Amino acid sequence: MTIQDAQNIRERFFYEDNLSEDDFFLFSEAMTFLIEQTKNPRYMVELGGAYYELKKFDLALKYYEMAAALGNEEANVCLGYIWYYGRTGTVDYKKAFESYSAAPTNINALYKVADMYKNGYYVEKNYEKYKEIIEDIYANRIKSAPGYIPEIYTRLAKIRSKEGKIDEAIQLYREAREELTARICQNAFFGNINIMKWLVEDLYKLTDIDMDNLDLYDLFVLLKNPVTIRFQCDADDQEHNVKAIDEGDGVVVNFDGKWYRTVDEFFKKAEIDGERLVTLGYDLHDFEVV
Repeated sequence: MTIQDAQNIRERFFYEDNLSEDDFFLFSEAMTFLIEQTKNPRYMVELGGAYYELKKFDLALKYYEMAAALGNEEANVCLGYIWYYGRTGTVDYKKAFESYSAAPTNINALYKVADMYKNGYYVEKNYEKYKEIIEDIYANRIKSAPGYIPEIYTRLAKIRSKEGKIDEAIQLYREAREELTARICQNAFFGNINIMKWLVEDLYKLTDIDMDNLDLYDLFVLLKNPVTIRFQCDADDQEHNVKAIDEGDGVVVNFDGKWYRTVDEFFKKAEIDGERLVTLGYDLHDFEVV
């Protein structure tokens, strides 16, 4: 294998869909070769990220640590996530704080440091410090990194809500939701789905659902109770039905004849013609409660 061969395999992996286990094996071999030949931390982070999405967190940790040792900020952010959430089985807020702090120009690291001040994880709880960091990102940094709008706007919306600025909070949630919807269409990573779930739940604590303008993510709230919802899909030009059915200790979800134990599982696995609902996004419309 040559460096060019390995780079070609890498590019195909990131730009092609429906890759097999054999494709991933070939990708991992190519990335390992590139890492050995170039010592480039970017390749270490990319391979770590691929393992992270597969939830093979021990392998993700290995490659993130390699890149962080070379001073890569993105790798330090990724390490922060592993320790903050205990992905390898152990939560370590000290390591998380140190990892995030080692990436001082990274917005992701900054808002996670803010979260640690808010929650009192490793550092002393300090809501004003949390608020100061989020306000600074919003005022001075977010325009140059709009990809972080969902994370920053949802945090700022909670701050505004606490201040009694409900209308501003609602608008921030709606703008975050629009950006996040587009992101999920491109990358249905479980973390993005979780952010959307929390966003929708928090939004509807402040305002009512507009039943005349429903979309897919309103189902995070609507499916908590027995209900039948139908909608159209442009991808197959068909009408589809999703039902939440009371099972006594919670609801189960039926979608087009397939059963899902929870609403979260429905959002994780539900498909139309082999494509996940969450990636269809804008092809889904005309939602209505039956």
